[in-house]
Amino acid sequence: MSEEFERGLQIFREVYGDEAADGCRKGAESGDDFTALHIKFSMEFPFGQVWTREDKLSRRDRSLAVLGMCIGQRSFDEIRYHTIMGVANGLTRSEIEEVFFSTIPYCGFPAANTAKAAMLEGFKILEAEGKL
Repeated sequence: MSEEFERGLQIFREVYGDEAADGCRKGAESGDDFTALHIKFSMEFPFGQVWTREDKLSRRDRSLAVLGMCIGQRSFDEIRYHTIMGVANGLTRSEIEEVFFSTIPYCGFPAANTAKAAMLEGFKILEAEGKL
């Protein structure tokens, strides 16, 4: 795998754990181009090239920005994932909730309602894992 893939996978591992990261590696090596290329693109670009730019923007601050963008897109699954990632990157529940409140006037109540439901699912996962 490429250097970007390995750097991205390391960040993914730090956030989502060994089992999820090992599953990504297995999928990337599966020979199924539909799965392998999706994982390769995900690890190399957002995780391997963007999330590694900590000299430009900390992972904590990048989590704030990405969470806001996901809320604007009403991307339920990504909001849940980035709620979990935000905590791994140093955000508190209170700070994540503040991102939610900040999106209401800019994204509207429908997007915020979707975000709240996704964030609550993320918080529930984090609580079950003892991370919140």
